[in-house]
Amino acid sequence: MKLGVMGGTFDPVHYGHLVVAEGVRYEYRLDKVIFVPAGRPPHKADRPMSGPEHRLTITALAIASNPYFEVSDLEIKRPGLSYTYDTIRELQSLYRPEVVYFITGADAVLELLSWHRIRELLAMCRFIAATRPGYNLENLTVKLKLLPASLVERIVPVEVPALAISSSDIRRRVSEGRPIKYLLPEGVEEYVLSTGLYRQGLHQETSFCK
Repeated sequence: MKLGVMGGTFDPVHYGHLVVAEGVRYEYRLDKVIFVPAGRPPHKADRPMSGPEHRLTITALAIASNPYFEVSDLEIKRPGLSYTYDTIRELQSLYRPEVVYFITGADAVLELLSWHRIRELLAMCRFIAATRPGYNLENLTVKLKLLPASLVERIVPVEVPALAISSSDIRRRVSEGRPIKYLLPEGVEEYVLSTGLYRQGLHQETSFCK
């Protein structure tokens, strides 16, 4: 099995995430792409997020029509900070894949040197750094020079269609009463609007137990 893993807060998940995942799945002939909503990401520990139940539900709604996509609650159920190293180890134990591709944005890859057990993580899986057409890879190249060449070889930039969509912009639009149609799947849009998610911004964690 060739397994893709896409991590993120998915707050909310949108078409940009789905385009990247499908593009990488096709390019690398992956058998499955697992979306893993973050529990407590260490790089965003001080930022407010929606409750995990919301983020898990909207991710499931977003990927429902793609038979190659799945969603996992591994990080949401795991206590403590959510480290990608632990997540990949668990998924390898569950699926026994031949190879794992961890899919993330090129901007996140710029922070790799601060990731938990990064050298071991890179030995366990390949990193797909998703970029938009015309993305300047110079900063990425400079950062990667600080890693051993054997590990740098396991990080591959992949160009995907340009979609100027971000979760933060969607949250802002909802809080301002502006439309979000065509930025994310209809099921996710309906959920966000019907639950009032993001209406008051993210000043505190929003969950089902309000």
